[in-house]
Amino acid sequence: MERSSPNSLYKKYKKVSNSLFTIGLWTLTILVLILIFSLIIYILSKGLPKLSFNFLIDLPSDIDAGGGVGPLLLNSFYVLLISLVISLPIGMGSGIYLSEYAPNNRFTEFIRTCVESLASVPSIVIGLFGYMLFVDLFDIGLTILGAGVTLSFLNLPVITRVTEESLQAVGNDVRSAAYALGATNSQTILKVVVPAALKGILSGVSLASCRAFGESALILLVGGTGSSGDMWDFNLFSQGGTLPVHLWYIQSEALVEDAHEIAQKTSALLVLFTFILSTVIRLPLWIKRK
Repeated sequence: MERSSPNSLYKKYKKVSNSLFTIGLWTLTILVLILIFSLIIYILSKGLPKLSFNFLIDLPSDIDAGGGVGPLLLNSFYVLLISLVISLPIGMGSGIYLSEYAPNNRFTEFIRTCVESLASVPSIVIGLFGYMLFVDLFDIGLTILGAGVTLSFLNLPVITRVTEESLQAVGNDVRSAAYALGATNSQTILKVVVPAALKGILSGVSLASCRAFGESALILLVGGTGSSGDMWDFNLFSQGGTLPVHLWYIQSEALVEDAHEIAQKTSALLVLFTFILSTVIRLPLWIKRK
């Protein structure tokens, strides 16, 4: 009988271990996906059938049943828009500077460490900072403006870090080709490097936006739990309560008879609009591919 050589045994062991590892990863991935989709389907199945157009535009009620979430839904997008208007240009500009212009020294590494640390700070800590800044120091109360600006502090480090990493992932041969064609450094960055890194940048923006849209602790501290009471109120100094805060309020403090049903519909709205928001942000990538 022929004996298997140590080399052939090692190859068989390697093949079996690789197969087991692959099967294990696929199993874990499928289990996580099943869990996520089960939760999404459960939330949507409880809330979507009960949704109506009136629920989206009616005013919330503290006592009578049948109230809507109109002003709170508007505040959710209004606060998010304010935060993105502030955080996108500053965050992307900082990421471009750190990736393309900043020298590789200890000070730059210290800045990167600070950005990564800020990205991991709990939102309630940033909310407390916003409370001290806008409520205590500036004394403007719980407002949409304070909520939007404070939310931009939450988005800034994430957008900065994602932009820098996406730009660094673009190969140096792309930059060299642009320089060889006579492009300046700024032209290379804006017309070659940034478009090449757009997929990663938009993915980061999508994650930051969806996280901000579902934020509650920060908004609770700086924006409040309510609204002005008018559906189309764009006053920056009105109360900035949003859908996640309203969901918390309905489940814990509300006295209305249909509080549980309102909570189910609000949860479904949050899931639905988060999906829509992520799709809209990624839309330029799909258009570019076509």
